[in-house]
Amino acid sequence: MKLFTAVWLVLRGTLHVFGGYFTIRFRFSRLSRIEREACVVDWARGLLRIWRIDLEVRGAPPSHGPVLLVSNHISWLDIVVIHAARYCRFVSKADIKAWPLIGALATGAGTLYITRESRRDALRTVHRMADALKAGEVLAVFPEGTTSNGLALLPFHANLLQAAISSGAPVQPMALQFVDKVTGEISLAPCYVGDETLVGSIWRTLTTPGIRAVVSFGEPQLPELRERREWAGELRQAVDALRTY
Repeated sequence: MKLFTAVWLVLRGTLHVFGGYFTIRFRFSRLSRIEREACVVDWARGLLRIWRIDLEVRGAPPSHGPVLLVSNHISWLDIVVIHAARYCRFVSKADIKAWPLIGALATGAGTLYITRESRRDALRTVHRMADALKAGEVLAVFPEGTTSNGLALLPFHANLLQAAISSGAPVQPMALQFVDKVTGEISLAPCYVGDETLVGSIWRTLTTPGIRAVVSFGEPQLPELRERREWAGELRQAVDALRTY
């Protein structure tokens, strides 16, 4: 029965993903920015419903920009969960843009891409982020730079914080957790770390009796007189403090 249920959820989720692709491909050009953002939020919430993942939002998501959200990074599911809680534009590694289907969804949702190995491209991305923040947008980054198992935080990289310092935009810490709805304990099912495969992580997630995604928003911090490396450490502490369930 568990196998049948998981296969059924995979099929429904796949159809939902293709539905999102066709919305971006054929409808987005006729929609306003606000309508496109609402579509992204509705799509993300729809996928969570299909895959029986509850959403719990703690604290106050930003009502408007400019603001840079900084979050811990656990899973491929993080972006869907954050979009379900509050639309934002993510900053992601450039190779995602070339992924079949996923790249089109990410681009349609407004993702900014960065080539981490290139200092020149990183500087270009910081300038684009600063421009977006000056235009009043909500951006989101994962300053750990990669996924972890969610039990402990990796060090926060400081480079992308320069966009908030340059634009004068506040930075709001945000924490993600996945909780087993049966036991109430932290769930490692959605983790996507190291040599784990995306398929394996999705399969674990769908064969778990139930998961609750918890998104906790902290208080925004202004960049006035901040040094970015020191600020990265302070934001890491703020995100860690939000990870209490």
